[in-house]
Amino acid sequence: MNQTLRDPREVMREEMLMHAPILAAVAEEPLTIPQIAERIGHPAPEVVYWVMGMRRYGFLSESGDADDDGFFAYAATGRQV
Repeated sequence: MNQTLRDPREVMREEMLMHAPILAAVAEEPLTIPQIAERIGHPAPEVVYWVMGMRRYGFLSESGDADDDGFFAYAATGRQV
């Protein structure tokens, strides 16, 4: 899959808009970055940025150890957007 990367400033501007779709994606079970990306229909490199921001500010946390591919699953912490 060959995807053109967007300007990082575009990705950063969308961060607040992506909180709700990401939280909805992990509502039923913890998911890895690739799983979240697939569920919300955005490329994994963009999802990494958004998830790390949400983790930093307490909206998401790691759930358990990394999988065999080295990905952590992320779960909602319950903090309100």
